Amino acid sequence: MEHYRIRVGGDDLIFSAAHFITLEDGSCESVHGHDYKAAAEVAGPLNESRYVVDFVALHDVLRAVLAEVDHRVLLPTEHPRIRVEAGQQEVEVHFESRRWLFPRDDCALLPVANMTAELLARHLGRRLLAEFANRTGAALPRLRIELSESPGFVAVWEWSAGE
Repeated sequence: MEHYRIRVGGDDLIFSAAHFITLEDGSCESVHGHDYKAAAEVAGPLNESRYVVDFVALHDVLRAVLAEVDHRVLLPTEHPRIRVEAGQQEVEVHFESRRWLFPRDDCALLPVANMTAELLARHLGRRLLAEFANRTGAALPRLRIELSESPGFVAVWEWSAGE
């Protein structure tokens, strides 16, 4: 049985962002940043043109999704102990006795429970699925997102239609 996959990655699929996470011991990291590097892999049958999906379209949509979080402070809106209050001009964030205040335009509020690389990869993957369908009218049958927050530290999220 034959299987087909395509992958887009490279030095132009990089974004810079700040974040912090809570740890197993209940503590909270300091705000810090990464130069994240992303790659997307799509698996599926060949279409009528004899390719899985258009490389260029996948690349362009992934770049657009990454632009949504580039040079932003990434904040989790579904964390049980982090409170994120977004106003028109600023975002106020609370964790226990700690408080941060960020300009609203510098923030990306993401529907995740913690701003880990794994959940960020899932968020980016879900955005890619939606935006690819919106822009091309095509659904991706299987998607794998790899997200490196530093060399050698990679989170992977995989999705398949019907699962």
